[in-house]
Amino acid sequence: MGRDVIIACDFDSKEQTLAFLDKLGDHKPYVKIGMELYYAEGPSIVKALKERGYKIFLDLKLHDIPNTVKKAMKVLSNLDVDMCNLHAAGTCKMMEAALEGLTREDGSRPLLIAVTQLTSTTQERMEADMLIDEPMEKVVSHYASNAKNSGLDGVVCSPLESGKVHEVCGEGFLTVTPGVRFADDDKGDQARVTTPAKAKELGSDYIVVGRSITAAADPKAAYERCIAEFVD
Repeated sequence: MGRDVIIACDFDSKEQTLAFLDKLGDHKPYVKIGMELYYAEGPSIVKALKERGYKIFLDLKLHDIPNTVKKAMKVLSNLDVDMCNLHAAGTCKMMEAALEGLTREDGSRPLLIAVTQLTSTTQERMEADMLIDEPMEKVVSHYASNAKNSGLDGVVCSPLESGKVHEVCGEGFLTVTPGVRFADDDKGDQARVTTPAKAKELGSDYIVVGRSITAAADPKAAYERCIAEFVD
């Protein structure tokens, strides 16, 4: 599976989303539908984008008791998305239940990945707010190992941790990495960030890019710049 750029479509309506995607011309990128858009439009936004030929990462970050997550994943499996996720902090039992719920009767399923630590989380906040005193890289690697042992396909992490995750879990274990900005862009609310070129160097399999593309004066050119720096 080769590298790819996933565009975070962090909009609050179908109209805004389609208007943005129209600016990309003939490109049919991998797109991320997050909480804002999904909660605004519901499953219909997934159907609308699939009908237009887009691959979809449904980024809802499930985190609940195992049985609830299992049942929710069973519903999501019927949406025909390409990738979905949950929080690794929900424990191995929850991840195993999620995988069971996501897998269809014929054995097929979307890719399932686990969020390790959000890219807005710093070492200081992890220690003060979560009482986790281990180094960030060790925590992310441990969560990634739990995800792999639970049968998942990969994790969400910062590009800064991609190399360590691959070292611990193998090259075939996917790293999907938000917190990616062009060098001349504002970091926003992200803490652990890199450029697309640096993410490639560090071994990310997918980068998730939002405002650097969606807020660009020329989104098509920004997307092509991402592809050139990360994929080509």
